[in-house]
Amino acid sequence: MTTTNVSALQSVATFCGNCNCGCPQLFVDPAAPVDRRIVLTDDFGQRVQMSADQFASLIEEARAGKLDGVATA
Repeated sequence: MTTTNVSALQSVATFCGNCNCGCPQLFVDPAAPVDRRIVLTDDFGQRVQMSADQFASLIEEARAGKLDGVATA
């Protein structure tokens, strides 16, 4: 895994934002290869990198309700 300085990424969204716990965040890394340009970070310091197409597929699945049960699992 490549370590990327989060300050060099373009922030898109923060998921929570009601605290100071290091909330999960969504970034775009314009300097990354196309297949790793979308970056999701969590409050444990981990990250997932994926292509914009993979992220769009994830969003489509969420909109279709396929992830609705995940939050209660």
